[in-house]
Amino acid sequence: MLDAVIILLFILAGAGIGFDSVELLPTRVQDQVTNIEALRLITAGFASLVGLAVGLSVQTAYRRLEAQVRQMPIEVILTRAVGLVIGLLLANLMLAPVFLLPMPFEFAFIKPLTAILGSLMFAFLGVSLADTHGRTFLRLINPNSLDTLLVAEGTLKAASSKVLDTSCIIDGRIEELLKTGFIEGQILVSQFVLQELQQLADAANDLKRVRGRRGLDILNQMQEDYPERIVIHSADYEDISTVDAKLVRFTQEINGTLLTNDYNLNKVANLQKVPVLNINDLAQAVRPIYLPGDTLELKILKEGKEQAQGIGYLDDGTMVVVEEGRKHVGAQVRVVVTSALQTSAGRMIFARPAASVVA
Repeated sequence: MLDAVIILLFILAGAGIGFDSVELLPTRVQDQVTNIEALRLITAGFASLVGLAVGLSVQTAYRRLEAQVRQMPIEVILTRAVGLVIGLLLANLMLAPVFLLPMPFEFAFIKPLTAILGSLMFAFLGVSLADTHGRTFLRLINPNSLDTLLVAEGTLKAASSKVLDTSCIIDGRIEELLKTGFIEGQILVSQFVLQELQQLADAANDLKRVRGRRGLDILNQMQEDYPERIVIHSADYEDISTVDAKLVRFTQEINGTLLTNDYNLNKVANLQKVPVLNINDLAQAVRPIYLPGDTLELKILKEGKEQAQGIGYLDDGTMVVVEEGRKHVGAQVRVVVTSALQTSAGRMIFARPAASVVA
């Protein structure tokens, strides 16, 4: 019903504007028209069609806005409304002196134009500040809320901001981690990391150029997928020369967590008591654990060092040594795990062929 009312109002408004627009024609043109009433009806008809098109557009926009508001949390609606009101009040207070200034008649339009533009600017600023500091405002209003009490007693801790380094962006696995939801908090990319990516993308070396462009593409994709979480931070340190040292300093200052897969940067950050999440450590931790007696299908790729041994690899790169697997090189074999060995170089699994060859 409301949709029909919106469209009907715009049709009537368009028809009324078209009907009265004949009066805007010069008098000599009106005198040449033999049937002025017919002209009014024609202009009213064309204007009503325009009103119909505008009404349909407004109705569609209204329905989209309504759907967004229905899905929006009540605290966001409340804080944005308060921010909008405060912004408009500030606009009126700051623009009031403009209306007291004497102004020639030719420039009288400046006053209403200034009022409209100023109100829009301050309204947008108020809503933006509400989005940024809305939760803090709600806690001031209701300091006894459950999450405030939990934070005060140490039971609940806010997620720390994550700082991305260059190698982590180029690696690309951070994008998949964001999709899974295991990475919480704001993701910060500093300006000096962006500059390093740009330098790599512009490098004369083909390998560096490919890595730099890959990093920029991944970062652009993450910004498109998570526009509210990926933040480009303008912080820079002119007194520090290396990007790694800047990353550690920046993470310290914001009490954040450094996301990296650089072994040396990980060690330096640990020495300076900076929390680090290493993507390689995570990948190592979530590798499947194979116990003696487990079976798996494996393609024997090459001969082993010992007699009759065959070598294959799992999807994560783990090497599997298959006893009596040399005769199955190039074949897909079902093997039974006999033992596993963890070394500083990685993990190694020992197995033997099952009763039958799969392929």
